This record gives sequence, C-alpha cells and structure tokens, in this order.
Amino acid sequence: MNYFVGSYATSPAWEHWDAEAEHAYFAQLKTFKNIQGLEHPFTGTLHPHDDDWFITNVSPDWKFVFTCVPGTMGALDKNPHFGIASDDEDGRQAAIAFMRKACDAIGKLNQGLGRKAVKAIEIQTAPNRSKASGSAKSLQASLETMLSWDWHGADIVIEHCDAFTPDHAPAKGFLSLEDEINVVNALNASHQANLGILINWGRSAIETMSTDGVLAHIEKVKAQGLLKGLMFSGVTDQESPYGIWKDTHMPAAKNPSVDFGAEHSLLTEQEIHRSLAACSNALTEDSIVGIKLGVRPKDADLDTRVGYNQSALAMIERFFK
Repeated sequence: MNYFVGSYATSPAWEHWDAEAEHAYFAQLKTFKNIQGLEHPFTGTLHPHDDDWFITNVSPDWKFVFTCVPGTMGALDKNPHFGIASDDEDGRQAAIAFMRKACDAIGKLNQGLGRKAVKAIEIQTAPNRSKASGSAKSLQASLETMLSWDWHGADIVIEHCDAFTPDHAPAKGFLSLEDEINVVNALNASHQANLGILINWGRSAIETMSTDGVLAHIEKVKAQGLLKGLMFSGVTDQESPYGIWKDTHMPAAKNPSVDFGAEHSLLTEQEIHRSLAACSNALTEDSIVGIKLGVRPKDADLDTRVGYNQSALAMIERFFK
C-alpha cells in the first residue's frame, strides 16, 4: 500500500511562503517510494500563494486528497457561524460557496496535470457547536447541493473531527460521528452517492481523550461500510511543545526502530498497528491512508521535517509487511 502525506503540516513554507524552500521539500518527497501523493490544503484557491507554481512543481504522478480544514478554520476565525452544518443560513451559504471554490480548484489541478489527479476531498462538519448552532439537517441540505456538482472524479469524504462534548473544551467541536453517519447513509440511499467517512487518529483521540476511543470510531464507521480511510496525526496528554490534547499534528512517538519521533506522543507504533488492525479488510488499495505531522521547533531544518515523515511511514509499513 502507498500513502498520502499531509505535506503542508511539515512544510518549511506553510506559514511564510518560500518557493525555493518548498521546491526543496517537494524534491525530497518525490524520492519517497511509498507515497502516492499529497493531502493538499484548500484555503480558497488551488494553492495558497501560487497556483501555477504548484501545478509545475508537484510530481506529475502524484494523486491528491484535498482537505478543507485549513480554509474552514480560517473562516471560523472570522465568522463562528461558518460551516456546511451551520444552522445560520448565511454561514451555511458561505461554506457552500467555499466548497464551490474547492470544486473548481480540483478541476483546475486536473486540467493543469492533464488527468484526474484528485482522489477525494475531505470536508469537515463545522461550525464549532460550543460557539454556534450546527445540525445534521443543515449538513444534509449542504451535501445535497454539493452532490449536484461535477467533482471531476473526486469522492466527497467527511473527515470526522472531534465533536462537541460538554465533558471538555473541544479542539474543533463539530458534529457527532453518529450525525455524520446518519446523513451519509441517508444520502447514499436517496442519491445513489458514494459518500464516506475518514477517521483522523488525533482528532478522535482528542474527542474521546483516549486511544481506545479511536478504535471505537473506526469500528463504528466500518460497521456501516463507510470507512474511506485513516489519517495518522498524533496528540499527547502531557506537557509538550505540542500542547496537551491539542490538534497540532504531533508526530508519532520515537522508538528504537526510527530516527525521528516526539516525546510523550500517544501515537505509538503499537497504536498505529492497533488502528490499522481495527480497519481490517475495510482498507483496500483505494483507501486513503497517510500521515499529517507538525514539527517543533517551527524552525526545524529540512532533513528533520522529511525525517519525521519517513519515520512515521516506516511504522505504518511494518504493519503491512
């Protein structure tokens, strides 16, 4: 199996654009033999800084999974009612307009690369329900609109983020997994759609404040036949540069078999393997499996950034060997 790398989280040029640094970073990623492509951040345009540069500099063989979480979080900073599950009609329509731009960006990338390069788009069920009202009804209305568009060969996948819970302050606070499952099942039945759900390891751990909670989420989605993939992003329950129970894409924990890892990360190689085992035969060559890792300190050099990705992928690889 080959994997997707959420390259933007480890990029040396994400916060401050540097085309030369990003080119060097991509050059390293192109040497990986076990990645099929990138999880690519959508913020409102194909590339946050230069669409043409991006089309020219990615590997002509890579596949892509767009993730809308960076743009969604940016919009929520300005308007807490933004989101495809928002009960505020203006906020919901703003999110639909954002998704329309994402659809157009997928078409632009496909055209630029001369092929259907985008495998899927990961969407998130904002808003944060500790700050604004969101519901399954609003999500279903938004998805019905989105299903009427031509997605240029890309599947629509809900990336489950930590749901709102009264037990603790949320990182994202979006819809519950049960609501997302119910909406997806309803639309798959009524629209003959191919909607599914992707589990983000770190966000499920944050919601449940446990590693066992991740397995429970995987099992719940798998039982419905909706599991489209699993992205590994870590978290910790201890003081660290990544914060406690924060959605900062903490790398996997270091072990003697790898060169790079983060101290106190709950995402150990054992937990990676437990999660993959829980997916069992629901994972196929068509599934989205990959990593999205942040790096501390933020001024880490290129070799360190690349090394964290290589180490995490090696942990996944050992499960399949």
